[in-house]
Amino acid sequence: MVLIMPAMAQKTYTLDECLEQALRNNVRIKNATNDLRMAQYEQHGTFSKYFPSVSATAGGLIASKGLLEMELQPGMLVSMVDDGVVGGISASLPLFAGRQIVHANRLAKNAVEISKIKMSQSKDEVVLTTEKYFWQVAVLKEKLKTIGKVEKQLESVRKDVEVAVRAGIVNNNDLLQIQLRQNEMESTRLSVENTLWFARNILAQYIGLGTQAIEITMDTDTLLPPEDVYIKPEIALPANYNYQLLEENVEIMRTQQKMAVGKNLPVIAIGGNYSYENLFDRDHHVGVGFATISIPISDWWGGSQSIKKQKLNACNAENTLADQSEVLLIGIAHFWNSLQEAYRQIHIAINSIEQATENLRLQTDYYRTGLCTLSDLLDAQTLYQQSHDKYMEAYAQYALKKREYLQATGQEKY
Repeated sequence: MVLIMPAMAQKTYTLDECLEQALRNNVRIKNATNDLRMAQYEQHGTFSKYFPSVSATAGGLIASKGLLEMELQPGMLVSMVDDGVVGGISASLPLFAGRQIVHANRLAKNAVEISKIKMSQSKDEVVLTTEKYFWQVAVLKEKLKTIGKVEKQLESVRKDVEVAVRAGIVNNNDLLQIQLRQNEMESTRLSVENTLWFARNILAQYIGLGTQAIEITMDTDTLLPPEDVYIKPEIALPANYNYQLLEENVEIMRTQQKMAVGKNLPVIAIGGNYSYENLFDRDHHVGVGFATISIPISDWWGGSQSIKKQKLNACNAENTLADQSEVLLIGIAHFWNSLQEAYRQIHIAINSIEQATENLRLQTDYYRTGLCTLSDLLDAQTLYQQSHDKYMEAYAQYALKKREYLQATGQEKY
């Protein structure tokens, strides 16, 4: 009897799939979503201040004897209010409160906008971190491939050296050098494999797929020039999330200044009250309407100082906006320069691969014909390995710099 067990193939994730999983599962996104909801709930609660404030009360009593006792004449005691019910409802509506309610709602709206911006920032950070982990795995995988190629080359050379040693053409020193280099490559492989295992696990955990290592696939054939994503820093600045937070801070400071003014203005309100009681074995209904005006006369001196303080806070916020705007413009220009540099590094690495590959081919032929030493051949293999490693590292760096530039210029939306 033959038992065939179906093998479950491990899913391979592309970069876009990793980003999708991270945006759905990462704890930072979940917490940012909750912060946004809390700000929205606070906004809804503040909006309710536009409506009348209504309260109701009710109560009843049963006493062992009357709460009111009167002796009408000697020997004649009258006891009253030994049971009964009371209740009432009241409502009040501020007609004018120095626009404090309006400003409070604006502040609540600002809080929601800030939460939205911070959520977008959290998404940017999660995406960038995910891509860093992804390319770390990709670079390590490519290093393993390069190590495998070098190991095959060393094995081929070792066989040739063994034949030469047996024929007495070369001495055992060349064979020992080959074996030492093979040991070195085996040690490097073990180190890279261990680092790769950790990188794959940390990527899986970060995107919400547990702690089991995942497999990835990447495309390094498509290489768009940086000019395709360029945008002038002055145009990109309003879309920068840090700039938007600074703008919101200015709005908040201005609104708080207006609220400080409103606290020193009269408060006008209207309202009504209806009450009912039955304590003397009869129904008693009372309705009252009222209007009030409250003027904070004694608070005017302290209030004027608070207004001046809030005005200075608003001035500081405006100064910070102007100063940090220049810093952000410099930062955007720096990201662009870094992106261009990373793009050029890729082309340098491509040229290095071509040159190192040709150098290795020539040194291999030269060694077999006795025109170079084994050390020259091993050096050529080292340059070959380094050129491939640097290309993958340069490509990963370009991908990350491109993501940073897109985020700094507000071109990334999730």
